[in-house]
Amino acid sequence: MLRFPFASISGMKAAMKRASSVVAEEVEQFAAMAADWWDPNGSSAMLHKLNPVRLAYIRDQVDQHWSLDEHGFKPLEGKSALDVGCGAGLLAEPLARLGAQVTAIDAAAELIDSARQHSQGQGLSIDYRNCAVEDLDGQFDLVTSMEVIEHVAEPQSFVRGLVARLAPGGLLILSTPNATRWSKLMMITIGESVGAIPKGTHDFDKFISPERMKMLLADAGLRCTDTEGIAWSPTRGLHLSDDVRLNYLVTAVLD
Repeated sequence: MLRFPFASISGMKAAMKRASSVVAEEVEQFAAMAADWWDPNGSSAMLHKLNPVRLAYIRDQVDQHWSLDEHGFKPLEGKSALDVGCGAGLLAEPLARLGAQVTAIDAAAELIDSARQHSQGQGLSIDYRNCAVEDLDGQFDLVTSMEVIEHVAEPQSFVRGLVARLAPGGLLILSTPNATRWSKLMMITIGESVGAIPKGTHDFDKFISPERMKMLLADAGLRCTDTEGIAWSPTRGLHLSDDVRLNYLVTAVLD
């Protein structure tokens, strides 16, 4: 476990007081991974495997929503994007490369520092901020939040915070583990025991089923337009699938 400077812990506690979605233990868990977040064989190895799958889905949904050329190199050019719970920028950087003006936020100051350093080395201009979504102003054409909602204190409050940042005509895309025996087996019983996922990362009681997710979105004034699974097989690894038992992505728009 990394030791954090006092200023960082103070900032984390201040964020907790401002926003009910932030959980101190969750922030500490992920902040401890900051040093090797960009190492594909490090503590975030599973996120590196997940990222291309999530990005392919996002690209497809963006193309469909705005009727874009699926072969274009900059489909998000002229659009703003917000990545909530961005970690050290695994998704924020490709969104910037796709042309978006990206703002990315995380409650862990260590991760934001790592994200800034890495993006600068890549020559990318990304507005990284150490804050909770409830503390942010402005609206964005695309709002993403990958593998975050299962770590917050109040999912409904968190979803409402995301909706408040979504511009009219915009697109919201989330991903999260499903609340099934299969996801518990693969992500906690096996994943956290063999070291592929850091021990203590997940709490099965906070996993959310697609049905419950759709209710959360509807209660916040959103209409779900698509749900797709992220499945795993020995031959294909992680891939998009109709099978939502392990993990899934959901797209929603303002109703």
